[in-house]
Amino acid sequence: MRIFMTGGTGFVGTTLSTRLAAEGHEVTILSRHVSRDRNLSPGITLIQGDPTQKGPWQDQLDGNDVFINLAGASIFRRWTQKAKTLMRESRLQTTGNLVNALARVQGREIVLLSASAVGYYGFHENEILGEESPHGNDYLATLAVDWEKEALRAEEYGVRVLLCRFGIVLGRHGGALGQMLPLFRKGLGSALGTGNQWFPWIHEQDLVNIFRFLVEQKGLSGPINFTAPEPVTNREFTKALGKALGKPTFLPAVPGFFLKIMKGEFGTVLLRGQRVIPKKLLHAGFRFRFPTIQDALTDLVS
Repeated sequence: MRIFMTGGTGFVGTTLSTRLAAEGHEVTILSRHVSRDRNLSPGITLIQGDPTQKGPWQDQLDGNDVFINLAGASIFRRWTQKAKTLMRESRLQTTGNLVNALARVQGREIVLLSASAVGYYGFHENEILGEESPHGNDYLATLAVDWEKEALRAEEYGVRVLLCRFGIVLGRHGGALGQMLPLFRKGLGSALGTGNQWFPWIHEQDLVNIFRFLVEQKGLSGPINFTAPEPVTNREFTKALGKALGKPTFLPAVPGFFLKIMKGEFGTVLLRGQRVIPKKLLHAGFRFRFPTIQDALTDLVS
């Protein structure tokens, strides 16, 4: 397949593009900065362009079969008004520009897999959430709703659209796990707040496998939960990571008020969560390589 990606040089994008190229697919990544010194895997090509801006890059989409939209400023930061504006505009402008460009390649069978997040659902304590569950009304939920609306416009051009509602992606080379490991390796890991908040997660290998599965399953469209079938609480995750590393996790939990002081509004997000289940994937017959958190973490930190 010929695959076009935005956000292909980030944590998730690098993992995904490398795996897809290794399997023989041709991957083109849109990047703001293209350096000749960059060490790229065979099968990966970079083209220069800013996805938040209209430009010549929009004329280079023809010939691709699959479009993967991952671009967006990280939410793992203190949420100032400036940061929230950046998070919103980077997602909506990139997706809007990509969808507008897809209008130029309509007339043949193509698929758009556009990133979203389980934040779409808001916060529901212990309620089990599937793709049919309603959206929330907090900042992240509103952002996800508007982000998905931009992607769904591609259906007007005959594009099959899949909305990839990511949980926390656990991988070897960065992301949330990369931020946690230094403290946990020193035996300083602990739960956050009560530790009872749900932690929807996905192993990076299953994430890649889900992308391949969705491209092949032409009957699937709309929202898809990219989460493992067995979500855990923050306390359960903490214990599992400590066990995988052979390190204690008996320290007192980080107080909720401290997180709110340090992280602002984002601290509240860390203290709440979603009990999300990948209902559509399970119903379609997808088999997870790492369905349990202990197996996933043992694999990732080994």
